[in-house]
Amino acid sequence: MGRHREFDLEKVLDAVLCVFWRKGYEGTSYADLTEAAGVERPALYSAFGNKEALFRQALARYDERYLGYIPEALQLPTARQVAAHILHKAVDLNTRYPDHPGCLGINGALAGSDEAEPVRRALIDFRAAGQAQLRERFERAKDEGDLPQAAKPDALAAFVMAVTHGIAVQAKAGFSRDMLEAVAEQALSAWPAGSSAPSGASS
Repeated sequence: MGRHREFDLEKVLDAVLCVFWRKGYEGTSYADLTEAAGVERPALYSAFGNKEALFRQALARYDERYLGYIPEALQLPTARQVAAHILHKAVDLNTRYPDHPGCLGINGALAGSDEAEPVRRALIDFRAAGQAQLRERFERAKDEGDLPQAAKPDALAAFVMAVTHGIAVQAKAGFSRDMLEAVAEQALSAWPAGSSAPSGASS
């Protein structure tokens, strides 16, 4: 009979997730991970694999636990409501935890060493998948008349992603929630209106 693990895998993953969230991938040391997990390095990597594998599992955990607002947004009736939900929820998430503000997918991932290139690429793919979902949703909005025919769904999706990324960077830099909410509203003030937007579309 195999030995039982002496630690809770879910709790350990949540702990290392917070470290990666605060310090980024390269900024996080093995000592940081073992201290947060409360287990020795051999046991940690026996359970999760190496640092890259651990980060990938932490990223999946982040997506599962904290980014549920994105599929929620995609179900809303208008493109503007989709964008507003994402932007305001991003402000909330990026300012909710004072000890690790910002976004796991942005913090420490904009540049790195050659050894960290697979992680950087994984984060690019992670963000690109979200942008593709937005583009598809906005294409449907255009087909339905919720967006004008001149609208460019790919550009609108990139715009929303760019604003959310900027919110993450500014949250990490210490911007207040009120200021970031104002940024989100400023971005939404330029949102294009279609000919058949349902009532309540401006909310």
